[in-house]
Amino acid sequence: MSKAQPSILVVEDEANLRQLIADYLESEGLAVAQADTAAEARARLEGFAYDGLVIDLGLPDADGMSILDDAMRRFPGIHAVVITGFGGVQQAVQAIKQGATDFLTKPFQLAQLAQVLRSALQDDQAPAADPGAATTRRDSMDFHEIIGQSEPMKSVYTTLSLVAPMISTVLIQGETGTGKELIARTIHMNSPRRQQPFVAFNAAAIPDGLAEAELFGHVKGAFTGAVQNRTGRFELAHRGTLFIDEVASMSLPLQAKLLRALQERQIERVGDSRPIKFDIRFIAATNVDLKKLVRDGSFREDLFYRLNVVPVTLPPLRSRRDDIPLLAQHFLQKSCAANGVPVRPLAQQTLRTLMQHSWPGNIREFENAVEFAVAMSGNEPEIGEVALPEEVRRGGELTGMASVTSIPDEGINFTSVVSQLERELIVRCLEKTGGNKRQAARLLNLSRTTLIDKLQRLGGVSAA
Repeated sequence: MSKAQPSILVVEDEANLRQLIADYLESEGLAVAQADTAAEARARLEGFAYDGLVIDLGLPDADGMSILDDAMRRFPGIHAVVITGFGGVQQAVQAIKQGATDFLTKPFQLAQLAQVLRSALQDDQAPAADPGAATTRRDSMDFHEIIGQSEPMKSVYTTLSLVAPMISTVLIQGETGTGKELIARTIHMNSPRRQQPFVAFNAAAIPDGLAEAELFGHVKGAFTGAVQNRTGRFELAHRGTLFIDEVASMSLPLQAKLLRALQERQIERVGDSRPIKFDIRFIAATNVDLKKLVRDGSFREDLFYRLNVVPVTLPPLRSRRDDIPLLAQHFLQKSCAANGVPVRPLAQQTLRTLMQHSWPGNIREFENAVEFAVAMSGNEPEIGEVALPEEVRRGGELTGMASVTSIPDEGINFTSVVSQLERELIVRCLEKTGGNKRQAARLLNLSRTTLIDKLQRLGGVSAA
C-alpha cells in the first residue's frame, strides 16, 4: 500500500504569500490546505488531523497563538512552524516554549520552511524508541500514594502513566471505596497542570436544585438565598482539573447543562446570561455501569461518550488480595502516627484473616478495620486477630451462595473464595453446636479428623 502524503495546513492572511508557500510545499511532495482567517483554520482543524501547521500569529480576526494552542491540544503529534514579522519574535519564542517545532522571521526562504517541516516529519518515521524509555517515564511518575503491586494495579499504573500527561477527559470506574478520588488527584499531580487547582465535586452529596449553582456559580438574587455572587467549581478549576464524583447521580436536566459546558468550553452563572470561558482538565467518576444507565434512559448517551474518552477501571480489593499486606502496613503506620502511638506488628493470623475477608467496602472499609484494630489492641506487643472488627473476623456475612454465584467482570480468585466459603461454613456449624467438633463434622458430613485438618489448614478457628 502506498503511503499517504503528509498533510500541511497553511494559515496566513496575506494571499500571495500563502499561495507561494502552498505551491512550494506541494512541489516538495506535501498535501497542502489553506486558511486565511482564524475561523477557517479552526473549522479545518476540527475536521482533519494535519501532520503539520504553518501559521502566522498576526491574523485579522484572532490571535494566532490561540489557534496554535487549540491545534496542539487537539493533536499532540502535530508539527507547528510559526512565521512572523520581526516585531513578533518574542511571541514566536513563546510559541516554541509551548511546543511549536520552529519559527521563521519574514522574509524567509521557502526552502528553509520545507526543510524544517521535512526534518520534523522524518522524526515521526524514525525507529521506535527504546522500550525502556516508556518504563522510565512511568517509573518517574509519582504514584506513591497508591498502594499495590498486584497485576490488576500494574495495569492501572500503565494507564495512568499514559493518560496523566495528556489533557484528555478521563472516566474513572470502580466500586464504592476503591479510591477514585485518589486516582483523580494522582492524574492531576502528574500532569502539566499540577501547579493549578484541583477542584472536587461530589454530585451525590448536594441536592440537584443546588448542584447547578455549585458547579456553574450564581449571581446575587438568582434565587432565594442568593445574597451575593458565587463562583462555581468550573471557574475555580480554571487552568487546573475539575473532578466530578458519582456523576451518574445527576438529573437529566443537569446532565444536559454539563454536556453543553464541556462542548462549548464555557458556562453561564445561574441568573446571568454572560458566557464565561474556562480551560480545565475534566475527570469524572462513577460506581455504577453508565452503559446500563444509558440503556435504561437515565443517563444521556451523548454525555457518556463525552466522558468516556479514556476509561480507567479500578479493581475491587477482593481481586487484589496480594496487595493486602502492603495496604495493612501502610494504614497501620498512618493510624499509629495520627494517634501518637508506637507502630506494632500485625500478627500473621491477623494478616491471614484480613486476606480472607471479601471487603465489600473496599479500601475505605479496609482502612477503617485497621484503625479499629489499632485502637482495640491497647498496649499489646502485636495486633492480634481479636482486635479486628467482628464482621472481619467472621470472614463477612455470606448471603447463601449469592456472593459466590455473582461473578464480577474482572473474575474471582477461585481458591480464595472457596477457602473463605469453606471457613464460613465450618465456623457457623461450630457456633451452632457450641464448639462441639464431632457434631459440627456430622452437620457437614465430614469425619472429625477431616474437620480438624481443615481447621488447621484454614486457620482462624481453634482446633483444640
